[in-house]
Amino acid sequence: MKRENFGSRLGFLLVSAGCAIGIGNVWRFPYVAGENGGSVFVLFYLLFLLCMGVPVLTMELAVGRAGKKSAVQAYRALEKPGSRWHIHGWFCVAGCCLLMMYYTTVSGWMLGYFFKFASGAFTGLDSEGVSGVFGNLLASPSEMGLWMAVTVVAGFLVCSLGIQKGLERITKWMMCSLLVLILVLAVHSLLLPGAKEGASFYLLFDFFRAAEAGYGKVITAAMNQAFFTLSLGIGAMEIFGSYMADSHTLAGEAVRICALDTFVALMAGLIIFPACFSFGVQPDAGPQLIFITLPNVFVNMSGGRIWGTLFFLFMTFASFSTVIAVFENLLASCIDNFGWSRKKLLS
Repeated sequence: MKRENFGSRLGFLLVSAGCAIGIGNVWRFPYVAGENGGSVFVLFYLLFLLCMGVPVLTMELAVGRAGKKSAVQAYRALEKPGSRWHIHGWFCVAGCCLLMMYYTTVSGWMLGYFFKFASGAFTGLDSEGVSGVFGNLLASPSEMGLWMAVTVVAGFLVCSLGIQKGLERITKWMMCSLLVLILVLAVHSLLLPGAKEGASFYLLFDFFRAAEAGYGKVITAAMNQAFFTLSLGIGAMEIFGSYMADSHTLAGEAVRICALDTFVALMAGLIIFPACFSFGVQPDAGPQLIFITLPNVFVNMSGGRIWGTLFFLFMTFASFSTVIAVFENLLASCIDNFGWSRKKLLS
């Protein structure tokens, strides 16, 4: 079976970066930074990306390009006779399955909040009512299941159309829209009254604040975030290496993917921290930052329905780009290991 390829270098970069850009950047990164001293955490995070993230990403792309297959068959093609390195590939597949459960659930929450803001469900609610929206969502398996099912079906359909007609074309559109949205939202947040304090918390080094959090905790969190944000360690990036042209340098593409991923993470902080400080909200609110704290900010903001809708549209694009990338890993594994075709999967 002829191996599919991307139609352009830009397509490869955006799809690969889309796998890395996701909830780790725009949900986890801001609240982890807030919990760990802000700017000092960001400094260690950038150092770990350069020292560890880029080399490991380069190696994952190298395995994929050399093997020209998904994780299991790539390891099988490269392992020494008699060795069993391909077994590690099955652990990678299992890791992608676990990651898919997590991402489709949270991506469903993002999609649900997008429709809630767009339909005006948050209009006129007080802080208790806004908090209740998230509580009601978690208490309703049917609603969560609906949004998760929409995400799963959409991801499956995109990947079933193939690399160029499905994955590349849809991801290009989503990533370009995401970059426009993130710039618009960041500019809006920086123009809010009192946004300067939030920007200072995020960008100006305060080693005393980091010491209060504990340097060991800050460094460990930064290292974890560097690996989480690039989807490293489970072979998720190897599949894109298998579609990569030989004319592209591995390290160069890894740096570009890492740079785009980091840009989105840093811009997400510029959206969230100025808005939090502008409305007197703690930036270390943890996972509830996105689903309780920020909706309260949008409700009390002029034009909040519009800005809330745009923000959760951006969050939906960011999370869904990872969903379809991980779906591609799982579909490619079925194709390589069991001889299935995309047409059979679609039927």
